[in-house]
Amino acid sequence: MTAFALAYTLHVLAALVWVGGMFFAWMVLRPAAVAALEGPARLKLWAEVFPRFFVWVWIAVVLLPISGVGLIHLRFSGFETAPRYVQVMMGLYVVMTALFIRIQSLQLPALRQAVAAEDWPTGATTLGNIRKLVGINLIIGLLLVAVAAARPMF
Repeated sequence: MTAFALAYTLHVLAALVWVGGMFFAWMVLRPAAVAALEGPARLKLWAEVFPRFFVWVWIAVVLLPISGVGLIHLRFSGFETAPRYVQVMMGLYVVMTALFIRIQSLQLPALRQAVAAEDWPTGATTLGNIRKLVGINLIIGLLLVAVAAARPMF
């Protein structure tokens, strides 16, 4: 396997895990949890799901810039000659990472605290905030994937 193939594979898999995981959580798990579970059980579920998923997101957060910089140097011989879409992808990555860190450092502890205290109204409000931020991050992630797939030359 060439260095480019390895970097590209790691890059695609990291993006797939992160964006695909958000898509699954938003489009499949959330509606199923609403349909099958009462509020307290649903909050407990999410308090368990997020930390498990966030381990994988952190792996993606680390792998994406490492593999991305490698790809830039292997494919374009550096940042100066990389096309604009690569810079757009880097900017979207920074925004997604900032939103993820906000969720993990501010919202998740509040959710876990509310669940531990059985403060279901606060937990529901916090979960709603997380849902909005994940929804925004999902849209940005899908846009990023579309940019990567289309490779526009602007």
